[in-house]
Amino acid sequence: MMMKNMEQAEEGDSTNSEERLMNRLSDYSVGNRFSKVNQRLGLIDILFTEIRYNILLISKFWGVKEGVMIGLFVAGFFLGTWDFGIGEISTGGDYNRWGILGGEDSGFLHMRDLALILSLLSVICWVGFVVMLWNSYPIMRENMVYLLIGMGFIQFGHIKSHADNPSFPWDSGIGGWVWVVVSNLVMLFLSIFVVRRAVVETRDIHVQRKHSHPDPRVIERAWKDHSLQSWSLGILVWIIVLNISFWSSAHSIAPSPGDLDFSYSLVFLHLISGIMATFLLLMIVWFPEFMLGSTEVSIQTSRAREVSGEVFEPMKSEQGKCPVCNQKTTAIRESTGDISIPCASDDCTGKGIYGSECGQCGTRIPSRVVCSNCGSNTPIGSHFGRVEAW
Repeated sequence: MMMKNMEQAEEGDSTNSEERLMNRLSDYSVGNRFSKVNQRLGLIDILFTEIRYNILLISKFWGVKEGVMIGLFVAGFFLGTWDFGIGEISTGGDYNRWGILGGEDSGFLHMRDLALILSLLSVICWVGFVVMLWNSYPIMRENMVYLLIGMGFIQFGHIKSHADNPSFPWDSGIGGWVWVVVSNLVMLFLSIFVVRRAVVETRDIHVQRKHSHPDPRVIERAWKDHSLQSWSLGILVWIIVLNISFWSSAHSIAPSPGDLDFSYSLVFLHLISGIMATFLLLMIVWFPEFMLGSTEVSIQTSRAREVSGEVFEPMKSEQGKCPVCNQKTTAIRESTGDISIPCASDDCTGKGIYGSECGQCGTRIPSRVVCSNCGSNTPIGSHFGRVEAW
């Protein structure tokens, strides 16, 4: 997994090799805490293993750059929500003015001096964070834009719902929920059906191109190392936490100044959930870039690649050749990378992947092939290029 980082880990002196060498996900043993209760819950054990692995990657490979970005968005949240000793937010401000520009009608320009200074500093922090995110992960730029657009939709949905009903979601009918539901549907479409699909399909192309191997066990390990289950779960958690952050911020200031019962607990909830959501956004953008490294130019769906003129031809089925006499044998490498051979039983016409059971007679499929031309008995992997014997 992540060949660029693996190659870098193999370079340099032996003193630092242990620190830079990255363990693979396939090296981690999967627990059985949930599968003991029910075998169907084994997927949860696999998911927790992958989460622990991703946390290890973050702790090992995040450096100064990611630390600066975290510092910027944390500072942006604190500066934007700070109200102690100012009272601009807690008192409701001047509700007769609104907007950013507009001279005498500008609400932003007529804030109290300290509140205006902190707001400008917060804007600078957020601009710096987005610029660093854009420059640091080039192959995720297009998808990052989609995620930011989705964030804007969710924030607008909560603002609009609170504008119609300041106590939202309490005392709200169907009309009050429409804006939040629609904005979240837009976010789900952009994050799941656009961003996630693009990353998954690019991952599939990457594995088929860069990790093609005659040994199906190597291919199977590559697919496991490039799993995106915990990353996909991270997107769903991010959307949930994002809704909590935007709801709490809108809800804390929604009532008119005369009715405003300002709650610092809501501001604190917005602060904590916002920091968590932005941290998850950083992880969502970073992980595909880290996985694919410099091996891919962009992360796009297969359809987008066709439109842009980039054609990817998947692996075709290949018939094996005897490594001794170079004659074609009964071994066939499928387009998936799996190698299948006919069943060794005399009375059976079935076939299967080596090591598995024949679907017709149940006989175990051998891992060696006898050439009908020269009679040599060789490992199945050697029939597809020069590889080590199994």
